[in-house]
Amino acid sequence: MHTFLIILQLIIGIMLVTVVLMQPGRTNGLSGFISGGAAESFYSRNKSRTSEAMLSQLTVILAVAFAAVCIVQNLIK
Repeated sequence: MHTFLIILQLIIGIMLVTVVLMQPGRTNGLSGFISGGAAESFYSRNKSRTSEAMLSQLTVILAVAFAAVCIVQNLIK
């Protein structure tokens, strides 16, 4: 059981690092400050359906799974 949890934690950790590295940067720099960054566009209205939103949700799910496996591993020891 302990070996299975270690392997599961390794797989989840690699997936978590990969998903985090796939996400784009969030900085707008001065262009967002000057223009206000509040322009209404098709992209901003449908942001929940984009691949960026999917990667963000997948990051949260993998982080929670990683933490849960860590806790279970410590309880088993």
